[in-house]
Formats: sequence, C-alpha cells, structure tokens
Amino acid sequence: MGARAIPPSRHIAGAIGANTLLMAAAAIVLMPYAWMLLTVTRAPADIFSDPFGLPHDPGIVVENFRRAFQTVPMARFLFNGVVVVASLLVLQLAVAVPCAYALAKFRFRGNRVLFAMVVSALCVPIQVPMLPIYIALASLNALDSYFALIFPFILSPFAIFLLRQRFKSFPDEIIQAARLDGFSEIEILLKLVVPSAKPVIAAFAIFSITAHWNDLYWPLIVVSSQTMATPPLGMLFFRDGDIGTDYGALMAGAIVTVAPVMAVFLVAQRHFIRGLAMTGLR
Repeated sequence: MGARAIPPSRHIAGAIGANTLLMAAAAIVLMPYAWMLLTVTRAPADIFSDPFGLPHDPGIVVENFRRAFQTVPMARFLFNGVVVVASLLVLQLAVAVPCAYALAKFRFRGNRVLFAMVVSALCVPIQVPMLPIYIALASLNALDSYFALIFPFILSPFAIFLLRQRFKSFPDEIIQAARLDGFSEIEILLKLVVPSAKPVIAAFAIFSITAHWNDLYWPLIVVSSQTMATPPLGMLFFRDGDIGTDYGALMAGAIVTVAPVMAVFLVAQRHFIRGLAMTGLR
C-alpha cells in the first residue's frame, strides 16, 4: 500500500503555523529597534510618559540627531570605527590568504598539526589571551591607539579555516597547468585561486566588519579617551552624572552606529549566503 496523502488543509495549517511563529520571533527581535526609532521621535519629557505613541513634531527628530553629534564627537567615533574595521579586514586577509593556501595545497611536515592548531584556536574565547596582550601593550606604551585596537586581531583563525576549506576544493589540475605555463605561486594564488573565493571572502568580510564594528569589550579595556573611542564605546559618553542620559540623542547616535553595518549586510547578503554555502557551513 502506498503512503497516505497528506490533505491540503494540513499543508495550509502547517504553513500558517510556521509563518505565524516566524513573524512572532521577528517581532521580538525587531522590538528593540522599533523602540529605538520611536525614541528618536520623542522629546525628552515624552520618552517615558508616552513611549509608544505616534510622533508629534518631526523637528524633534532633527534636534535629537543634532544633539547626538554635538554632545559627543560622533563623527570621530565613526571615523575610528571605519579605520579599525578597514585596517583589520585588509590585514586579516593579507595573513589568512597565504596561510590558507599553504595549508590547502602544500604537503609538508606538520601540515595537519598546524591545521589542528587553527581549529583549536577557534575554540578559545577571545577573552583568554587579552590579559597578557594588554600587559604587553601597556609595557610598550601603546594603549589608547589604533595599534592597540587592531594588533590583537590581525591573525584570524576563522579566516584561515574558512579560506582553507574553499581553497581545498580548487582543482589541483589547474594549479599544475599554471605551474607548467610558468606561473609563480603568488600569481597562481592572486590570479586563479583568490578570484574563485570572492564569495567566501565577502562572507568573512561581513563577519569581520560586524564583529569589530560592534565590539565594546576590547575598546573598553585599551581606550581611555574620546579621541580614540569606537562607535559602541562612544555610546557610553552620552551618560551625564548631573543631568542623566539624553535618551533621544543616545538613540539617534545608536541609529547612526547601526546603519553602516546594516547597509553592508544588505548590499552583500547574496555573497554572504553563497560564501557560506561554498565552504560547507550552514
């Protein structure tokens, strides 16, 4: 006997239930963002008295954003964030690409041990090596600088692992043919292997930019001045011991801080999903 056909009504009910559950989960996730947007449309006196009411005066939005840039050096925070994430992405790829290629395509003694070390490093929380790194930076008088914000993250085990998985699937026959044609290993890597891994590089770029743009833990430790503060750390400077926190300006600053990361993800989301699929990560 064949399997019993599932009635169409059960398919419809299942689809409605799944979509309802997804919409409820999305509403929970988006609620803080909705409150953030509503707060920007409120005068300070109305933020807690009428938190979910409709906006009354569009000019309040402009005023909140104006105060966000006047209360703290917001432009400087954004500039610092761009410098840190852009420098880190370039340096991480400069280190990870040749390391991943060597682990994927070269056979040498210790290859498996090195790859095992890379995988093991993925299991170590970033907080573990931070104390000795902080002590080293302090002894070099390098705290409160771009170097202190960038140096600990240049070597990215995740980037090496991700790119190694992609390079591993690149056909060896093409590499051998290129060598016979006189290509150097650098030319093979840059002209053949790396272009084939653009979606994977885009996926890692989103991971790296998001992680380091939103990082508060490490800047909070090594940065002591507003001049070197990154956007998440800059949000702390909205607190005032005398007049309290200006929540309208704070939420305006939060929107300015979140918007670049959301824009990057929306632009590159197709490459992000394709890159994860190419490496076998789900």
